[in-house]
Amino acid sequence: MRIEQDLKLGFKDVLFRPKRSNLKSRSQVELTREFTFKHSGRQWSGVPVIAANMDSVGSFAMAKALAENGCMTAVHKHYTVEDWAAFVAESDAQVLNNVMVSTGTSEADFEKTQKIMAMSDELIFICIDIANGYSEHLVEYVERVRAEFPDKVISAGNVVTGDMVEELILAGADIVKVGIGPGSVCTTRVKTGVGYPQLSAIIECADAAHGLGGRIIGDGGCSCAGDVAKAFGGGADFVMLGGMLAGHEESGGEVVEQDGKQFMKFYGMSSQSAMDKHSGGVAKYRAAEGKTVMLPFRGSVHNTIADILGGVRSTCTYVGAAQLKELTKRTTFIRVQEQENNVFGKE
Repeated sequence: MRIEQDLKLGFKDVLFRPKRSNLKSRSQVELTREFTFKHSGRQWSGVPVIAANMDSVGSFAMAKALAENGCMTAVHKHYTVEDWAAFVAESDAQVLNNVMVSTGTSEADFEKTQKIMAMSDELIFICIDIANGYSEHLVEYVERVRAEFPDKVISAGNVVTGDMVEELILAGADIVKVGIGPGSVCTTRVKTGVGYPQLSAIIECADAAHGLGGRIIGDGGCSCAGDVAKAFGGGADFVMLGGMLAGHEESGGEVVEQDGKQFMKFYGMSSQSAMDKHSGGVAKYRAAEGKTVMLPFRGSVHNTIADILGGVRSTCTYVGAAQLKELTKRTTFIRVQEQENNVFGKE
């Protein structure tokens, strides 16, 4: 047993230090990024915000809506092959280029991924997603998927330390998904005692990935636009959002009416709700590691994504970053013990 003494930081522990800027307006900030991925050699251009592959967030409707804003959606893995065929048939290249096909690591998952990816050359992203990215099984699976799809962009995770980021990139991942336990409906840290504060995880994992020519997704922990900006400032190439994009008409969640008001069910993908729906209940050998909550129905996601991107643009103007890719170079974080004045409640 050993203890690491240096403090690890979450988004609530820091603020950006403002710097001189020659930008006159948020409208001058360019949020589009262009990436060429290490193994696939693929080029992609867009706004690197991703809807999480949760079945009450990462829906086909969300994919269409976010593609209009240049953003991405990791479509959840519970759609059937037939569902995918219908979606691909009715979607143009702009949508399909901004979709991640999510998969687990079973033989059935592999065969399903083969069928989906064969539907269109415009499908270029595969998201291999398991809760514990430290499993050697994941490394072997990444190698297998890379051999099968040499020209596709492969994301794999989740992990929170540089050593595993390096191993997954060397195994064939173009992108590594970073985050264990920070999500708003995740209870992994409570149930297992395992986790890593998200900002420090992003900083450390980005350093490891960029040294090898890889990329990372900061997955989880964002509760406001400022957190999204902090993730980018810490070095995340992409930021994945679950709770911030839940509760919308495009989210795909179940709408419930209570006392004349509409709510949408939102739950973690290791929660009792998710396992009841997709796995016939919680297996006897495991515990549920997620919450189920009822969110006030928020209407269309377009206003929300505009608000998030507007916040990130504003961050960039405060630190003098004309382009999103410059933000991490212009970032100085200061450690704080307070974030906002809550005398009249939280924003």
